[in-house]
Amino acid sequence: MSERVAIIGSGPAGLTAAIYAARAELAPIVFEGAQAGGQLTLTTDVENYPGFPEGVMGPELMELLRRQAQRFGARLEAADVTALDLSARPFSLDAGGRQHRADSIIAATGAEARWLKVPGEERLRGYGVSACATCDGFFFKQKAVAVVGGGDTAMEEALFLTRFASRVTVVHRRDELRASAIMARRVLEHPSVGVRWNSVVQEILGEGAVTAVRLRDVVTGTVEDLPVDGVFVAIGHDPATELFRGQLDLDDKGYLRTTGNTMTSVPGVFAAGDVADFSYRQAVTAAAMGCRAAIDAERWLEGQE
Repeated sequence: MSERVAIIGSGPAGLTAAIYAARAELAPIVFEGAQAGGQLTLTTDVENYPGFPEGVMGPELMELLRRQAQRFGARLEAADVTALDLSARPFSLDAGGRQHRADSIIAATGAEARWLKVPGEERLRGYGVSACATCDGFFFKQKAVAVVGGGDTAMEEALFLTRFASRVTVVHRRDELRASAIMARRVLEHPSVGVRWNSVVQEILGEGAVTAVRLRDVVTGTVEDLPVDGVFVAIGHDPATELFRGQLDLDDKGYLRTTGNTMTSVPGVFAAGDVADFSYRQAVTAAAMGCRAAIDAERWLEGQE
């Protein structure tokens, strides 16, 4: 017997899809994966999710979504989907050592920020180290921050942070920015932004909170500590699409392609959240896309019948 809807991933997109699919009496099964709850479980304070005027801890928000999905009848399995066959319906999924079948699938596997992998980074993640200025910039009012990267995303992060921070320092390993000319010019001309050229982060310093970044000049080899209160890593994201390669169409950045709604290149397979969205990468937009994917799946299943 096949499931009506199988949801792969348990971040805001996957769990919101589960809530809507369950309320539509589709009895969805959610494969939570190794990191149940997605990226928000690594976030401390979430202050921009609607409905929480005092803010909410990331893990708490995900637990609330999880309980809400279960309340309506969604089944959650703490297993990774290790293999998929989308060549025929019902689709087949291997998870937790068992094979499952599903009439439709919602891919909500998310994306992960690329990290520097330097000492102090993981320990201070959520305590001054971030990969999302939109999420965390508010916490750095009148403080000094560093943005690591040289592309358009890094420039956007740096400019956004000037609304809060007293000083923004862009740290870039080369002697010119990779960003588009207009974005580079905006950053270079901004009075609150400085650039440390030919520099890489060697270590992030601090006990309980970031106090400085240790920079190494790649030309001279000189090492210097730059006092900052926050470090924003903006060197790109990697969508979790390995499972779908060769079966679903990906764009040139590796994200799942969708049509006018959330349908992927295979009818009956839908995508929601950061696995298909490289523009916004917010919990609220992921949740909204999860809602859309569940409604699209419900309507598509009705059409098949």
